[in-house]
Amino acid sequence: MKNKFIIMSLALATFCGSVNAQDTENYYTKKWTDNIFLGAGVGAMSVLNDGVTSPTFNFNISLGKYITPTWGVRGQFSGLWQKLDAQDTGYKGDKKTFAELNFDAMLNLTNLIGGYNANRVVDLYLFAGPTMNFAKAVDTDITISQSGDSKTTWTEEGTKTRLGATAGLGLGFNVNQYWAINLEGRVGVTPSIFGDASDCRKAEATGRLTLGVAYTFGGKNFAKVSDRVIEKEVIKEVVKEVPVEVVKEVIKEIGGGSAAVFFKINKAKINAEGMVNIKLMAQAMKKYPNAKYKIAGFADKGTGSASFNQTLSEKRAQAVYDALVAEGVNPNQLEKVAMGGTDPMFEKAYLNRVVIMEVK
Repeated sequence: MKNKFIIMSLALATFCGSVNAQDTENYYTKKWTDNIFLGAGVGAMSVLNDGVTSPTFNFNISLGKYITPTWGVRGQFSGLWQKLDAQDTGYKGDKKTFAELNFDAMLNLTNLIGGYNANRVVDLYLFAGPTMNFAKAVDTDITISQSGDSKTTWTEEGTKTRLGATAGLGLGFNVNQYWAINLEGRVGVTPSIFGDASDCRKAEATGRLTLGVAYTFGGKNFAKVSDRVIEKEVIKEVVKEVPVEVVKEVIKEIGGGSAAVFFKINKAKINAEGMVNIKLMAQAMKKYPNAKYKIAGFADKGTGSASFNQTLSEKRAQAVYDALVAEGVNPNQLEKVAMGGTDPMFEKAYLNRVVIMEVK
């Protein structure tokens, strides 16, 4: 039974890897620091031998990372004690302190089947992987008298490490891009934490049911691979050297035109390429002091809620406004407008992460 369980766990982990190979054609994590989460949960645990023991308290702490919207990995520590009371042994009813360390591959079934949606509220996911538990060993000593009567005693020895495998099913409720509430059920098979005191000492099954929360640092943040390719091409075009004569002509004509500053997903920080356009626009604005300009901030409707995108577009417009004023533009020439998340204006959704400066 134990070997079959381990094989099933490894098969699920391999399947997760193959899914990732498909999913990275659509989404990826830009930085290794993105989509790291911390979780904690409490619930009950029970030994599943020849019956189900009375549940005892269980807690867990997790640290993991979503590699793509479809799969991720995590490490989870749990404990604190377990009780053996379903077997007719002298060890019956005793509690045993132990700790457990799980390594999980996580497969989001909802995103696998239905595709990634940043605003989805409910996620169904599988997880599986190897496990280690740490507990004191129990030694059994049987004494048989001359009359044939037997007496069994149990003694605790040093701490032992036991290896096995676990798998489970989780239901996640996404409060927002940062917080989620998770209900998880996990079943595992390892040598018994009670040693020889258990009839299933070589392969003992355990079950856990926990309710917890998870916090994703910086919020869940995924980008399309197709956008990454296009963004690189756009940057190449932006940073090409432009002859001085052309720059002068742009400055001359821009007073009656418009310019754009692009931003990274969920960001309102102006990069070096954006500052080039701001400096050029600022020079033109100062040459036309009677002209009025609109500073309109936008966000990508497909990433983030409506309220989040509205706030983000306000921050982007404010950042460009402040940069223009810092370049010497009269604030009375400028009007800020926050458009929130909008449908693609320039064919590609990522081009909506922009502030457009134009004459009114």
